[in-house]
Amino acid sequence: MKILIDTNAYSLYRMEHSLIVRKIAGSESILVSPVVLGEILFGIRNGSRFEYNMSLLSRFLEHEAVEVVPIAEVTADRYSRIALQLRRQATPIPANDMWIAAQAMEHGAELVTSDRHFERIPGLVCSVL
Repeated sequence: MKILIDTNAYSLYRMEHSLIVRKIAGSESILVSPVVLGEILFGIRNGSRFEYNMSLLSRFLEHEAVEVVPIAEVTADRYSRIALQLRRQATPIPANDMWIAAQAMEHGAELVTSDRHFERIPGLVCSVL
């Protein structure tokens, strides 16, 4: 199974939340969007345990099953389609989350998150924890 993790899924993983730990452990491929990585790095830099949290993140990213996937033209196209559809439905979500959803869709990955608003995106496969 291929998953793309949202920022809150990474946080839950770090807190050893049993559902997310099992989900990640049972996945053959764990994708990380640069958008998610940026949000994680912001949280680390904004926190009080920079060295410790950076070492945990580095270890996570170095795992053989983990891959940071690039944002490409296909991602941009999917983002634009998602944004337009949600605008027309008057059900917007944060822009970063539309980019994250676009990448999950592009890579055929299940998005793992705790944000229910992802369920508004038709065609997105997601697990809301």
